[in-house]
Amino acid sequence: MTTLAPVATLARAWTAAPNHLLAKVATMRGRGVKLLACFLLLCLFASTASAQPPSAPQQPSSQESIADRSISWPTWPRVRRVLLLQDYNTRVVIIGTTLLGCAAGMVGSFTLLRKRALMGDALSHATLPGIGLAFILATHYGQDGKSMPILLLGATISGLIGVGTILAIGHLTRLKEDTAIGAVLSVFFGAGVAMLSVVQQMSQGNAAGLESFVYGKTASMGMADMRLIVAAAVICIFGCTLLFKEFKLLCFDDGFAGSRGFPVKRLDMTLMGLVVVATIVGLQAVGLILMIALLIIPAAAARFWTEKLGQMFLISGSLGAISGMLGAGTSALFSKLPSGAMIVLVCTAMFGFSMIFGSARGVLIRALKRRRLNRSVDRQHLLRALYEMRETDPQAPAPPARESDSGSYRRAARGTVPVADLLQVRSWSRARLMREIRRSQADELVECSDNKVQLTKRGAVEAQRLTREHRLWELFLITHADVAPSQVDRDADAIEHVLEPEIVAELEALLSREQPTIPASPHSLAAHPAAAPPAGEES
Repeated sequence: MTTLAPVATLARAWTAAPNHLLAKVATMRGRGVKLLACFLLLCLFASTASAQPPSAPQQPSSQESIADRSISWPTWPRVRRVLLLQDYNTRVVIIGTTLLGCAAGMVGSFTLLRKRALMGDALSHATLPGIGLAFILATHYGQDGKSMPILLLGATISGLIGVGTILAIGHLTRLKEDTAIGAVLSVFFGAGVAMLSVVQQMSQGNAAGLESFVYGKTASMGMADMRLIVAAAVICIFGCTLLFKEFKLLCFDDGFAGSRGFPVKRLDMTLMGLVVVATIVGLQAVGLILMIALLIIPAAAARFWTEKLGQMFLISGSLGAISGMLGAGTSALFSKLPSGAMIVLVCTAMFGFSMIFGSARGVLIRALKRRRLNRSVDRQHLLRALYEMRETDPQAPAPPARESDSGSYRRAARGTVPVADLLQVRSWSRARLMREIRRSQADELVECSDNKVQLTKRGAVEAQRLTREHRLWELFLITHADVAPSQVDRDADAIEHVLEPEIVAELEALLSREQPTIPASPHSLAAHPAAAPPAGEES
């Protein structure tokens, strides 16, 4: 207590006249001096708070029952204490779970892309027999069976044996990796449950507290646990950052990585080692059953937001950290809710939000892209149908042989077409056809009156371009892919809507044989083989 006497004296001075000290700071000259003085006052306040003896635990009021399990909304003072991390236990738990979630999210981003997401699940379940055996051996030799280093050492050895067994089964047999994971997970977990039943029957010690490795003990974490989590998180984050390029190549193509001289097996074992570190340390926070959530869910959620591994790595770590922080904070506000389960539920909520609103692979953005593509396909079909129906009109002029002659042909293609004829050409309902006609009319591509549709000048130009690209692709499939002319329309229709300008230019160069601006329909060529140009004339 003598070492805290100066701090207590300063604390009394601070509490007695805080306004006087602030006034002194305000009269100082220089911005740097003021900032330094404010920093010293902040340190003084923090020292005062830490020097104060802990308050006595609150006793339940006479109106509260110990067996009462009802959940009540927290008061504002309690919310403020949690947000400001004023309580020692809250600080330890939130900082520890935040770092654990960050490390697990970063490591999980590689295991997910490596298609070994369930490896962490098998590893966490494989640690249970090691925990039970470590407790038995430590108690037998007179040691503390509940010593955390001894239990974690047993969990690590057992987990490594489980991972090695999975890898050995995959390399030495023809069984797939998921089969090996399922077998090892169930066998090791069953052995662990049997081991715990043996521990409960021992006379030298009791197994009270060992079940915390199954369900987690986040709320009772201490400073030693937090230091262990910090050390493990630093190892995982530093290892993933240092070997980011190697892990990226390993996840992309391990065969290519081996051909470039990278030690694939050692990199794979290093990645599994980081999974072991994150899993073993996470057993104390969320337990072996829920630990898999921190390894998979943040990485899976990050996959909906980006297509780049670097961004996915950062997003996954951020989502894991936020999940740990919010889950532990929620458990601190609602003291009767378990911390491990709340962390997993927050992870699940973020995954659901990412799955729906993700900017890269979210359900909503994919639905919007699909809707936009379907509308584009319907418009292209409408314009091409109008153009081809005017093309087959007996009174329509022949297709132009040169670009300079295409103006008069476009004017002739702008003749009217009855809506009833369009319904026969395309397998559309009348409502769908009229809906697309109205959209095209709003964009000034077609004109519709008296159930007759005709292309505008702008629509004729667009329809001519679409028809030309479609027929170029049909000619390519007939000439170079040996597709029958009678079947080429369906194959061409599946890809023509996503042709890029570069592909169209390549088709023009490949099929260049002095053809007219718009090649003749290959279906008419199939009906009259004599009219078809000779094959094999390529530039």
